Amino acid sequence: EIYLKYALQLINNGCAYYAFDSAEDLDTLRKEAEEKGQSFAYNAAVRASLQNSISLPADEVAARIERGDNWVIRFKMPDNEDVQMDDIIRGHIIINTSTLDDKVLYKSADSLPTYHLANIVDDHLMEISHVIRGEEWLPYLPLHYLLYRAFGWSDSQPLFAHLPLLLKPQGQGKLSKRDGDKFGFPVFPLEWKAPDGEVSMGYREEGYLPQAFINMLALLGWNPGTEQEIFSMEDLISAFSLEKVSKSGARFSYDKAKWFNQQYMRLSDNAFLGKMLQKMLADKGLDASLERASQAVSLIKERATFPNDLLPLTLYMFEAPQTYDEKSITKFWKADDVERLKVLRDTFSVLDAITVADTEPSIHQWTIDNELPMGRMMNCLRIAVLGISQGPSIFAICEFIGKDETLARIDKALATIQIQ
Repeated sequence: EIYLKYALQLINNGCAYYAFDSAEDLDTLRKEAEEKGQSFAYNAAVRASLQNSISLPADEVAARIERGDNWVIRFKMPDNEDVQMDDIIRGHIIINTSTLDDKVLYKSADSLPTYHLANIVDDHLMEISHVIRGEEWLPYLPLHYLLYRAFGWSDSQPLFAHLPLLLKPQGQGKLSKRDGDKFGFPVFPLEWKAPDGEVSMGYREEGYLPQAFINMLALLGWNPGTEQEIFSMEDLISAFSLEKVSKSGARFSYDKAKWFNQQYMRLSDNAFLGKMLQKMLADKGLDASLERASQAVSLIKERATFPNDLLPLTLYMFEAPQTYDEKSITKFWKADDVERLKVLRDTFSVLDAITVADTEPSIHQWTIDNELPMGRMMNCLRIAVLGISQGPSIFAICEFIGKDETLARIDKALATIQIQ
């Protein structure tokens, strides 16, 4: 048993000892101390009065182990020593051992090490160069420093960096699953299933792009020293340094997390998003080439926050609207609007094609020459083509679906929608 071997090594060099105190005995001592307004710590001040290999004769210790009594191995904390430590983020730290207790390193009851022993042994054997962990582990840094020294590994011990905690969006304290449940956002990178069967959605399942998620996390507690927020992975690796990580916690903002994802959606290659859209369309029984799907994405990705936004933002490009937005109709489907739409439809019908480059400027000039309300006309056209008065450039949509499909949708709308 590798961990027991190392625990016994500490006993043999005088840095650890066996302890036989039961959990009940220790609980009694804690309660007695609390009644006196004190705190109980298993340390140099009380070792001699407790049941351990320091206070008991060697033959009794051997006899207890031989007959199978439960025991633990505790680290023998040096008495009244200033432990000098360095942390990449926190700087130089000095802690006196009089404030520390003799932590348990190994338990015979389950033949398992505690985190403290396993962590040090594993990191040493794997030649870990940096230990980067949350600040909640900072109080244990003196113990870990002393364990490296006790094993004779100080020269090869890793560098330590204790990161600030992510703070909850509102109030005090670190971010927790309860905050996610309360405010409706994930707190796990990936979907997580609790022992009771409860499933918590992860950021991946919510539609966050890996690059956006990493970029967002990097800027929680770290600042590059500039106003730049969006980094490629290569730039982030080049710019990031633990020395610039803040000592204080960073407050998490779900709105900011969504903003990061939106920026990466905008920066993503059209073909990358096009593949996603192509699959979504296929799931709805709509066939589209990667070229067409990518072209559709290019028109709307500025409006998308998550990949799941792609389908609702582009569906009207691949099938005519089945319904029309009532609020849009009430506002933009008056008699004058419909008459102007008919004129616009006749204008489109004589064109070879509807294009952003040629059709839009000519229609715009026509509305100016005839003192027509361009905005209302385009909203009315959107209703006919998209089913709603909002959306990207209507001329870009008409160019995408083609002249014939545009005319067919206008005709359907004129025949279907009642004038308001």
